[in-house]
Amino acid sequence: MTRTMEWAARASHMRGIPRKMVIMAVGAFAKAVANLLNTTTVHNADTLINLVRSRPLGVPLITVSNHMSTLDDPVMWGFKGFPIFYSNLARWALAAEDICFKNSLLSYFFRIGKCIPITRGGGIYQEHMNEALERLGDGEWLHTFPEGKVSQEDAPIRRLKWGIASLIVRSPVTPIVLPIVHHGFEEVMPENFWFGRRPPFPLCKKSINIVIGEPMEFNLPKMTQMAISMSRNLHNPTRGWPILLPSGLDEAAQRCLYTSISEQIQTSMESLRSSRKKLSEAKSLNSGQVEE
Repeated sequence: MTRTMEWAARASHMRGIPRKMVIMAVGAFAKAVANLLNTTTVHNADTLINLVRSRPLGVPLITVSNHMSTLDDPVMWGFKGFPIFYSNLARWALAAEDICFKNSLLSYFFRIGKCIPITRGGGIYQEHMNEALERLGDGEWLHTFPEGKVSQEDAPIRRLKWGIASLIVRSPVTPIVLPIVHHGFEEVMPENFWFGRRPPFPLCKKSINIVIGEPMEFNLPKMTQMAISMSRNLHNPTRGWPILLPSGLDEAAQRCLYTSISEQIQTSMESLRSSRKKLSEAKSLNSGQVEE
């Protein structure tokens, strides 16, 4: 497997002009959907904005969120005050190869839009994950949907895929991890709108709610030692994973470490989901009291 149109993803491609044009056009679309067509409420927005604009030099940022529609990214970045028009600040995103890279035109568009193709079912050590690690090594911002697929049910956060945990462990610089939970995109772009299909355009007059958590920091040396200890008595079937150097983690220890990291992120996201529901209920209650 080769990296799909890697040349188009480079900042130097045509002096960065195509990337700037796409980022600005998509940013305008996101702003319109989030603020003109619909109403978007964001809690703790300053935390995200500050990390995007002024985190420590060379330190990468990974944002993780639930996935409720095909519009989550980029519209979730269209809220008021977010610097969505700056290509140098824009996120990199992991995007499904079978959806976003089906032909040359789509591949070029998503590549200059800072998307990295991921083969679903290709495993956490597929070639394109190395490209994501390179971007993290550059101190970039990477957004992921660790549940792995769209779910429009307002249900507990599902078990996370191990890909995000492997990126955290293997990143040249340990990234800042920021959990985000949102609701409302399932109404803006419902999966089963008309005969089991999505609407041709985003729906309007809906409420989008985004709750941004606090940065998560992982003590990887300590967690690695715990994973090694826990894995000594495990005898799971192997998949031929490489031994991670310099930590020397074998496959069993990697499984333990990835599970531990994923569970911490999942717990944080579920806490945000509960907070969002409480905020929504309080808002509804206050609205009812005002009407009375």
